[in-house]
Amino acid sequence: MSHDDHAAEPIRGLPELPPSGERILWQGAPHWSTFAIRAFHVRKVILYLAILIGLRAIFTYGETQSLVTALASTSFLLTLSVTAVGLLLLLAWLTARASVYTITNQRIVIRFGVALQMSVNLPYSVIESASAKLYKDGTGDIPLTLIPPERVSYIILWPHVKPWRWMAPQPMLRGVPNARRVADILAKAMAEDQKNRAENPDQAEAADTASAPQTHRQAAGETA
Repeated sequence: MSHDDHAAEPIRGLPELPPSGERILWQGAPHWSTFAIRAFHVRKVILYLAILIGLRAIFTYGETQSLVTALASTSFLLTLSVTAVGLLLLLAWLTARASVYTITNQRIVIRFGVALQMSVNLPYSVIESASAKLYKDGTGDIPLTLIPPERVSYIILWPHVKPWRWMAPQPMLRGVPNARRVADILAKAMAEDQKNRAENPDQAEAADTASAPQTHRQAAGETA
């Protein structure tokens, strides 16, 4: 029997049904290999472990003058290294699989978490600006600057945050495929929202109350 870890979600990536008038403009998930490289730094880990293995082989060869012995001395370290990299790749895949980014005409929602599903709700009223860093493979990162005093937890939201911004954490749509198109969708949605707020301040205030920034938690496998 199949089991859905997100069975309680009325719509994929959202903890509850959107209010009347809210439309989903885009939904997507991080590319897992991009996560592995840029968030979990798999390439750097592989390079570091390769250097350790190489140094071990050189040191042993210098002592024994035997290539066979030198290679044999690295077998245990090589096994541990392959296991560590494999686990890191698995964690990157699970993290990407559990993540969903949603852009609507009123907010951004980041759903994340492997064992404990959580979602962060970010109305455009609390977002000061958004930028985009595009990569040659078509993926990209879209960090969001929040209007003070609004803030998110760097530790809880990682890796969906801009690196090293500890004091003022910036939520980030990370490793997004076709990032240029996604950035354009977000830019248009934010511009339209700002225009609507200027034209209908009372309606904007009511919308802010209905979709105030908040974090929803749900254990994996929990149902409504």
